[in-house]
Amino acid sequence: MVLKLTLKPYERFIVNGCAMRNSGRRHSIVIEEKADVVRGKDLLDASSTVSPVGKTYFLIQTALTRADLREKLVPTIQHNLAELATVFGPPNITHIFEAANFVSCNDYYKALRELRPVMQYERELMRSIAPVEQTEDASDSSTDTQDQMRKVG
Repeated sequence: MVLKLTLKPYERFIVNGCAMRNSGRRHSIVIEEKADVVRGKDLLDASSTVSPVGKTYFLIQTALTRADLREKLVPTIQHNLAELATVFGPPNITHIFEAANFVSCNDYYKALRELRPVMQYERELMRSIAPVEQTEDASDSSTDTQDQMRKVG
């Protein structure tokens, strides 16, 4: 199966663990043999792994880019995916099961692709929770202030 990549200027990508960067022009490359390929825009850095889905994504990404670590990582990845499956409901659970299936088939790029919508959903949840926590903290502090004023007055 042939894979054709059209790369933007200076776009990063990894092929079989080797990091590469395109030159200053738009180019296309054709990969004629099976290879582990991932674009730079699909990669997370270690600082982005603060959430359960992000950590699992990063482990799968590491398995994709580091063939020497796959055997050690797969049990942890499968365990993490099983835990995620207990937390998320439809339609995200379907993506998690598909990701687990692709990991079992050693197709790590497709596993990453399946987790992207779950990561997006998780980010939205985190954003929606953050303002609530701040509001609750503010209301708690105002209640405390009112209680203190009653005691003084």
